[in-house]
Amino acid sequence: MSEFVAPWVKTKLKLMAELIRPSTILPANREVFRFRTGDGLSLVGEIATPLSGDRSHSILCLHPLPTHGGMMDSHIYKKAANRLPALANIAVIRFNTRGTQSEQGRSEGEFGNGISERDDVIAAVDYCFEELNVGKLWVVGWSFGTDLALRYARDQRIEGLILLSPPLRFSSPEDLQYWADDGRSIRALIPEFDDYLRPEEALQRFSVIPQIDVIPIKDGKHLWVGEPMVYRVLSEIVQTVRPEHLPLPTEV
Repeated sequence: MSEFVAPWVKTKLKLMAELIRPSTILPANREVFRFRTGDGLSLVGEIATPLSGDRSHSILCLHPLPTHGGMMDSHIYKKAANRLPALANIAVIRFNTRGTQSEQGRSEGEFGNGISERDDVIAAVDYCFEELNVGKLWVVGWSFGTDLALRYARDQRIEGLILLSPPLRFSSPEDLQYWADDGRSIRALIPEFDDYLRPEEALQRFSVIPQIDVIPIKDGKHLWVGEPMVYRVLSEIVQTVRPEHLPLPTEV
């Protein structure tokens, strides 16, 4: 015999909050787009906008190294797009650099070893302002993407940079000096157990930039695996872009 559940109990169960999980996709307006670089390549991207249509506060995500699996769907960026429009009223813009493929499609061209990607970053920033009509824009780089941000995300319309696991592999001392002279805000999240650049060395190498906020992340690793690390990274992004939406909820 089936168990009877009173109607008011069913209503209560429906109203109970659900835990945010890695697979959680919260409401947003999502649109795949293509844009063209200065050297003629078509790159694929996606914007996730709050349901209100508000793009006054946006982030542009530069993904990890594509030769090691990095793409616009790398998990931190996918979860940012799935959550932040609803939780923090932030529009999230992602794209695949040249030669990179994800579920949304493949960008034309071939990997340029961090050199020809200059055109990708410049074109993406232009597209954000001129076609997507964003207001304030922060550039978020992760691993290889942090080098692209430091080297090429210099458009004066950008508010600042957020760096996740910066290896400083392609960036030169001259690139760091540029940001020291520029003065715009930079927040760098440095995992305690990073594979390439750990907090003590990061503090030393970034010391040339007086305004940088270097944040050591206890127990962190380069790929930010696990929901506690995802929550920390997304919270630090929101702290920079829309701190009034902190703390981020863990249930919806």
